[in-house]
Amino acid sequence: MKRGFALYLAFLVFLTCFLGWYLTRPKVLTVGLFAGSNWNVPEGEPYALMEAAIKRFEAEHPGVKVKYVSGIRKEDYSEWLAERLLNGDEPDVFVVPGTDFALYASMGALAPLERSMNMDADFDPGVFYPMALDYGRWQGDSYALPVGAVPTLMFVNKTLLAKEGIAIPRNDWTWQDFLRICQAVTRDTDGDGRLDQFGVYDYNWRKAALTNEVKIFSDDGKNANFTTQNMEEVMRFMAELHAVNQGQEVTAKDFDMGKVAFRPFTFAEYRTYKPYPWRIKKYSSFEWDCIKLPAGPSGHNSSIMQVMIMGISARTSEPRLSWELLKTICYDPAIQESLLTKTQGVPARRDVVESPRAQALFTASTPGSEEMNLQIVSQVMDDSITEPKFSRYQEAMNLADHKLQHIVQEGLSIGSALNQVQKEINSYLQQ
Repeated sequence: MKRGFALYLAFLVFLTCFLGWYLTRPKVLTVGLFAGSNWNVPEGEPYALMEAAIKRFEAEHPGVKVKYVSGIRKEDYSEWLAERLLNGDEPDVFVVPGTDFALYASMGALAPLERSMNMDADFDPGVFYPMALDYGRWQGDSYALPVGAVPTLMFVNKTLLAKEGIAIPRNDWTWQDFLRICQAVTRDTDGDGRLDQFGVYDYNWRKAALTNEVKIFSDDGKNANFTTQNMEEVMRFMAELHAVNQGQEVTAKDFDMGKVAFRPFTFAEYRTYKPYPWRIKKYSSFEWDCIKLPAGPSGHNSSIMQVMIMGISARTSEPRLSWELLKTICYDPAIQESLLTKTQGVPARRDVVESPRAQALFTASTPGSEEMNLQIVSQVMDDSITEPKFSRYQEAMNLADHKLQHIVQEGLSIGSALNQVQKEINSYLQQ
């Protein structure tokens, strides 16, 4: 009897100690991310933004620790995350590659965020740029929040235009303005019979299409339409641009040597190569800046916007804390502001980008960019679109690139050629 009572007391003591340890032990959240820049530019401190967010979160949540795995390269991250999800040991909060987002949302790997967003009185989704927020939505529900984004702008070689007596285009310029300048600057400057100064490098039909209100794919990614009037306008314009160079190929070397007037750039590339020392390494022989892309006859001065998004594992054991961590990373104004100093991206919150403090931080962190007004960047972000996220998008576009380039180079009949491209792309998508 006494022995049984002693064992019972011992069990109670053990249970009390265990519960005390269990209730007071630090809770640990894990974060999945990759090393390096989301925007494919050099970045000196790849984890600086995340470490700042973790420090802020841990200070506001005593007893909670956040860990992240370092050293995963961006090109390896998608496979790494897929393996972790397959093994059931994925991070609580993680960066979601855009190409994998629809798959993970549809298979239930991502926790839906609508309930957390609606019940959190301290969260207002309206502060985000609409297209950045929409990038984390699938079939009407939110499964990820935007961390940051970068739009594409048009690089302008100010030195070359000044030499030719041409004014820098305004932000409301058109395809015809663009074509006229390209025609004016493209010429043989040394008299050897070959063109050596050009209008544009690396401008393709995709950028023309987004500035001419072309919607190629259905929302589900199962059908493509290349035969609209807007798309025909794109192809006619690309043919005119191609004719300017008289069959000569414009190279990256031509651009680097200051012999090209225009080139599309992401805002991250602008921030990277504008200041010293990258400017000295890349483009030291000419002055340059960025403006909006030219608008097509049926479109606007729009931009493609790359968005970095993060979501929560549907299997996390700490859904409330995971939401708070996600909110700190993506929503906290101080962390959003730090994107301007710790990364080459742009905050996903419009109010942060448009604040006077943000302009001062941007100017200080990007020497030589005094003329770049973040209000203009904000306008571009508002008038941007994001690429579709269905799984076969990149492969379909790469196939289209080859077909459409052939149409321009061979001078084929645009209407019938686009019909054939549409058949081939649809055949691929419906396999």
